[in-house]
Amino acid sequence: MPLLLKTDKARHELSPGVRTLSLRERSLLLLADGRPLAELQAMYNGVGAEMVAELLRQGYLAEPVAANAPGSASGSVPGSAPAPSQALRSLAGTRMYLFDICERMFSRRHAELAQRFRDALRSARDRDSMLDVGEALLDEITVMAGAQRAASVRERMEQLLPAG
Repeated sequence: MPLLLKTDKARHELSPGVRTLSLRERSLLLLADGRPLAELQAMYNGVGAEMVAELLRQGYLAEPVAANAPGSASGSVPGSAPAPSQALRSLAGTRMYLFDICERMFSRRHAELAQRFRDALRSARDRDSMLDVGEALLDEITVMAGAQRAASVRERMEQLLPAG
């Protein structure tokens, strides 16, 4: 199953102050490195397939070059992202993921709660404060969507947070 990598164009898009893509496209880019194509296509209730195709077409995502491919002596791709386990771990990535969860879970039915979480996420500048906001968000998800949904969000959040 093909894995996708972010290109330099994607890393530029995800840098501070650059906002040319939608929030969903940006969150998909944050999660893309080293993820199977099918997993990304299944995101957002199937809309992910269209988003992935467009991001590939526009050059934000690419398939890695095989280790034994012609012209690839070392198996590495010049300018490629770090290994997926490290590429995915960042406070910015965690924040984007939690913003996305907040929007999907609370913005329509609980606008005030969603705004409080947005403000808290904007203020969270270190791992501990991000964990505090994440735990509060998980408590609300448990109440509104159940323990299983909260557990899946917790697992993903832990995958995205830098080691501490």
